Amino acid sequence: MRAAAPRLEAGLAAEALLGRWLGALVAQGRARPRTIDAYRRDVARYLGFLAGHLGGPVAAGDLAALGPADLRAWMAAERARGLSGRSLSRALSAVRGFHDWLAEAEGADCAALGAMRGPRVARRLPRPVAPEAARALIAEVDAAATAPWIGARDAALLTLLWGSGLRISEALALRARDAPLRDALTVAGKGGRQRLVPVLPAARDAVEAYRRLLPFATSGEDALFLGARGGPMGPRPAQLAMARARAALGLPASATPHALRHAFATHLLAAGGDLRAIQELLGHASLSTTQIYAGVDAARLVDIHAAFHPRAR
Repeated sequence: MRAAAPRLEAGLAAEALLGRWLGALVAQGRARPRTIDAYRRDVARYLGFLAGHLGGPVAAGDLAALGPADLRAWMAAERARGLSGRSLSRALSAVRGFHDWLAEAEGADCAALGAMRGPRVARRLPRPVAPEAARALIAEVDAAATAPWIGARDAALLTLLWGSGLRISEALALRARDAPLRDALTVAGKGGRQRLVPVLPAARDAVEAYRRLLPFATSGEDALFLGARGGPMGPRPAQLAMARARAALGLPASATPHALRHAFATHLLAAGGDLRAIQELLGHASLSTTQIYAGVDAARLVDIHAAFHPRAR
């Protein structure tokens, strides 16, 4: 254990700094509530480790004076308590964000953190559902619902995920004023990035069928998709309906609502869709994310290059 670094005379305690950082993220609308909670847990554990490692309360000066050995000790401790490489990578990302803010807000720049490498994490390929399975799932969810309007609601929601490549949170964020759906929707994805997504006639028809059966009056800023008691629908009912449907159809546990978003991308690629266009439709900041998301391997990219680069012909 190394000796604690001299504290900044006017430095705030680390816990207070954590609160200020999280408050800034909330005020800027830069992260969802669940992300804020994850950041709070990860950075609080990091600061708790440092308090024990340094032998006392931690302030801004201590955080700026951390060396590579201190940071490696934290990562080793996280590994020792059973954290996976993926979870540790997420925690390190939260810690980096906290330190970036700390450098700007308090002038406490931790130079050692810039040299730290995260653990190697094997990126998992998505497991989409086949077109026939997607159709069967949507039909089963509709038929097995406890009430016709709930079946129509779930079928409309899942059709939107498959037909427009939406995340379930994006679909559930739609408002009553968005219906009847137009040919395209503007949705806000991760990081508040907005994008335009197409709406297929089948999805528009499914949403209208749901609205005709809906037993509650909605308007304006009310949620488009409602729960059984008339409040905004959360993701859990759709997840449970999908779980029952896949069990009835004998499909694997990977057949989740999010798998329909995977299916959107892979079905477009299989039909010859442009990777860059699919990146825009999915709302990915990086093309490499789309490549992995859609299950595109290096051979597929070589084929695209050979087919379309002007010097390849």
